[in-house]
Amino acid sequence: MMTQEMMKQMPHMMMDGASQMLHKPLTTGAMMAGAGFAAGRGLLLRSPLMLLAAGVAGGIAAGFLLHKYQKEIIDGASKLSGMGKDFALHQKENLADLMAEAEEKGQDTPPAAAAPAAGDAPAA
Repeated sequence: MMTQEMMKQMPHMMMDGASQMLHKPLTTGAMMAGAGFAAGRGLLLRSPLMLLAAGVAGGIAAGFLLHKYQKEIIDGASKLSGMGKDFALHQKENLADLMAEAEEKGQDTPPAAAAPAAGDAPAA
């Protein structure tokens, strides 16, 4: 049986759990996707004009954000480009080291004696 005190605490406990769940990105993303799907299904898919307006609004929002964070985007892209160049140089060095090791192993082992051909008779 639930006591009066437990009944009083129940809404707070339920809200605590829900608020903790909302802080997780996966939950937030799922809720946003569900809301977007419901809104799109109800409004956008029925009218091509609304679909076009939503696309234009999204493009304007994306353009604004690209303009606002232009310096950060360029810095991030140049940093990624530099990291890619460094990675390629390291791989080139590693490949050169492997090739040098393979050549050293090839020079260290004596060449195998030539096997007699099938038609040749062994010398006695």
